[in-house]
Amino acid sequence: MKTSLVIMAAGIGSRFGGGIKQLEPVGPNGEIIMDYSIHDAMEAGFDKIIFIIRHDIEKDFREVIGDRIEKICARKNVEVCYAFQDLSDIPEGFTVPEGRTKPWGTGQAVLACKDLIKEPFIVINADDYYGKEAFVKIHDFLQGYTPEKSNEFCMAGFILKNTLSENGGVTRGICQLDENGYLTGVNETSNIVKTADGAAVDADGTLTPVDALSYVSMNMWGLTPEFVGMLETGFVEFFEKLNGNEAKAEYLLPIYIDELLKAGKVTVKVLGTDDRWFGVTYKEDKPVVVESFRKLIEDGVYKEELFAE
Repeated sequence: MKTSLVIMAAGIGSRFGGGIKQLEPVGPNGEIIMDYSIHDAMEAGFDKIIFIIRHDIEKDFREVIGDRIEKICARKNVEVCYAFQDLSDIPEGFTVPEGRTKPWGTGQAVLACKDLIKEPFIVINADDYYGKEAFVKIHDFLQGYTPEKSNEFCMAGFILKNTLSENGGVTRGICQLDENGYLTGVNETSNIVKTADGAAVDADGTLTPVDALSYVSMNMWGLTPEFVGMLETGFVEFFEKLNGNEAKAEYLLPIYIDELLKAGKVTVKVLGTDDRWFGVTYKEDKPVVVESFRKLIEDGVYKEELFAE
């Protein structure tokens, strides 16, 4: 069955090069984190890639990664598409509020793909490294899709201690699971820091321990084509409830999925992975990420020429 990799890259800055963390080289030949995600997804069996970007960065995006990936995908019979997130792409009957400059968040980003998604798909962030295992597990789950299972989703569950930064606090969605490994809720928790014992929430110097072995969501979801219709309905409801918060409100993927979950409309199977998540949350994280990729290459996880046959 055809499956798509949807990469949310619309948050990339309009100026490429210095300071844009999604495009910081981390591999030996200038590879960026996105290269490794694309490699792992294709290796797992995903055969269509949808980049979600903005119109104003299309030219630069294609120069930095898009054109290169299209050539690689052409050799491997993998389709490449572009979707564009736009501030003004909102439900009929509503208007963009004065002073609003940012698009409407990750839910609107995925909605930008509504004319492209006809198959089960995985959604990831452009600037996160997820490891190989989660792509394989989500691909295998999506291969069981039938229209009768349109409300059966999954997500990668990363172990909290494998997602922390050495350089400061991070926000993570700590997952609550039932006895069968299905998600029952996500507790968005701010300022989680690494400690000698594992992990703790830092509230102005007061450390409250949290279970370092908890599963957390890193915005890596396995979804069905029917979800896009649900997302469209939810976007209308989002606008109906704005109530004066138009300038800053965001339509976020995990929050909407949590709403569907709590309403009993969907299930989300948590697929645990032991892989370590990497990301450049702080500028000081980059050397750690570069060294981590160097070690993965040394251990034979990746070739030095990433896409070499």
